[in-house]
Amino acid sequence: MGSTIGGGGNGLWWKFLLNKHKHNGSQRKSQSSDSIHSNNGGSKFNFPLKQALTAASLTLTGDTIAQLSSRWKTIQPSSDKKDVMETLLSNHDWLRSLRMASYGFLLYGPGSYAWYQYLDHALPKPTVENFLLKVVLNQVVLGPCVIGIVFAWNNLWKGKLAQLPAMYQNDALPTLLYGLRFWVPASILNFWVIPLQARVAFMSTCSIFWNFYLSSTMSNFYCSAILELGNQEFL
Repeated sequence: MGSTIGGGGNGLWWKFLLNKHKHNGSQRKSQSSDSIHSNNGGSKFNFPLKQALTAASLTLTGDTIAQLSSRWKTIQPSSDKKDVMETLLSNHDWLRSLRMASYGFLLYGPGSYAWYQYLDHALPKPTVENFLLKVVLNQVVLGPCVIGIVFAWNNLWKGKLAQLPAMYQNDALPTLLYGLRFWVPASILNFWVIPLQARVAFMSTCSIFWNFYLSSTMSNFYCSAILELGNQEFL
C-alpha cells in the first residue's frame, strides 16, 4: 500500500511539474508576442511593441482625421464632388503625420504603458481609494508630462526649440485645464473597466474623438495652440 500511495503521489507530482512547465512556456510566448526582449549584462528590457504600434497607428489615424477636418472647412457649399475630393486628398502634411506617428510609437505608447503598469503595481487592490488615486495621479502626473513632451517633440521636429518656453508659458496650462473636462471621465472609464493591456489603445482612441471635438467647437486661440500638434491625448 505504501508503494502504491508513493507511486500515486509521484505521478501527481510529475503532472504538477509538467503543467507548471507548460504554463511558464505559454507565458514566455505571450510576452514575446507583445514585446521585444533585450538582455544586457543580466538586465532585461521589454519594449511594449504591441502598445507602441497601437499608439502609432491611432495617432496617425487621428492626425489624418484632423487634417481632413481642417480642409473640409475650406470647401465651398457650391463645390462639386470632384472639387471636394481633390481638396480633401490634396496638400496632406505627411511630415506632420510622421511626426505624430513617431511620437506615438517611440514615446506615448511605451511611456503610458509603463505608467499604467506602475500604477497597477503600486496600487494593486481594487478599492475605491486606489481607483480615485489612479484617476487623480493620471491628471496630476501623466497629463503635464504628456503635454510637455508633445510640445517639445513637435518643436524639435520643426526646429523651433527656442519658442518652447513661450509656448509652455502661454499654451500649456490652458491646454491642460481645458482637457480636464474630457480626460477625467475618460480616465475614470479607463481604470474602471479597461484591462491593463488595452488601456493605451483605449486612451489613444479617445484622443481621436477629443481632437474632433476640438476642431469642431474650440475657439481659434485653442485651435492654434492644440490642433497644430495634431491628434494627441494630453492626459
